[in-house]
Amino acid sequence: MKNQRKAYVFALMAVMCWSTIGSAFKLSLRYTDFLTLLVVASIVATAVLSLVLIIQRKTAFLRSIKIRDLGGSAVMGLLNPFLYYVVLLQAYDRLPAQEAGTLNYIWPLVLVMLSIPILKQKIHFTSILAVLVSFFGILLISTHGKLASMEFHDPAGVLLALGSAIFWALYFILNIRDPRPDLEKIFLNFGFGTIYILIFFLLRGDFRMPVWQGFAGGVYLGLFEMGIPFVLWLKALNYSTTTAKVSNLIYLSPFISLILIHFVVGETILLSTIAGLVFIVGGILWQVASSR
Repeated sequence: MKNQRKAYVFALMAVMCWSTIGSAFKLSLRYTDFLTLLVVASIVATAVLSLVLIIQRKTAFLRSIKIRDLGGSAVMGLLNPFLYYVVLLQAYDRLPAQEAGTLNYIWPLVLVMLSIPILKQKIHFTSILAVLVSFFGILLISTHGKLASMEFHDPAGVLLALGSAIFWALYFILNIRDPRPDLEKIFLNFGFGTIYILIFFLLRGDFRMPVWQGFAGGVYLGLFEMGIPFVLWLKALNYSTTTAKVSNLIYLSPFISLILIHFVVGETILLSTIAGLVFIVGGILWQVASSR
């Protein structure tokens, strides 16, 4: 049954969870390395999704999984959570949270560009202009507003943040082409992704138990970045009369995130970051409006 009020409630709860992640990443990385943090978070997220499947009595699909489904989830799990978070957490390790988090929000534009070769979609001139507007925002953030000198403070960190957006966009494309129920495929994707993360962790050979703050950070990220928000967002989409009515709420997240980064992490939010975020989100919304 559709219920728009419930849809907004669930969507805003998911947005609030995702808005805390920039601060949680940065604080947690003060106490442990990115890979140990990711191991804890992915295990917790997979456990959360398993529990949700049990509560909703949707575990029957496990008895009839096809090889094709396992293959699809093996590829999608490689993109997310494995590659996406490995790259994104290293970006947070190198950059201020305001930069890493904001640059990661360009994934809708990357999605548009990748849709041309992968989905064979045509891009209109207005969409190209929208991409250029957002690209200007990226330059503002990564140069700290010093466009004349084009001096990038950490080029590797910027590339990592932008790279994570590419992996997420690829994951999104594969996800929308996969007809399986969302909760079921997300569970399998995270199952495979967690296996990849554990293998990577073991191959590294540097086994260090995190202090309790780092472990708590991993648990928090597993709950409120990888696990619970996805379930809340799926509930919002199920209750909403149209996807668009709740999808635009996601653009509140980077602005709320900047506020939390300032007060929780203690970063001074640069004017160039705010201006760059406005250009990025403005370009995305322009592109969405033009495509409609």
